[in-house]
Amino acid sequence: MAAKIKKGDRVVVLTGKDKGKTGTVSIVLPKENRVVVGGINIAQRHTKPTQGDPQGGIKNKEAPLHVSNVAIVDGNGKPTRVGFRIDGDKKVRVAKTTGEVING
Repeated sequence: MAAKIKKGDRVVVLTGKDKGKTGTVSIVLPKENRVVVGGINIAQRHTKPTQGDPQGGIKNKEAPLHVSNVAIVDGNGKPTRVGFRIDGDKKVRVAKTTGEVING
């Protein structure tokens, strides 16, 4: 199945503590149906000091979000669903709200 959300897409979070925030997809995990969005869904991890990290302490990292909780942002800055269309011999992603082709 073709991917509706890809690395580098601008997305908006639909649910959860970061609802309404926008960011860029940095990692896609297709087997788990999850995406990591830069600066969104920050989780804190308490780490012990180790040889590699002698300081230890509280580290912030971006946790994955389920793909159903994010939507691609269209040209108008609104969340949209993604459809597919055949242009010539290529299958392209299309924004459902505006009908324009999503780059990438």
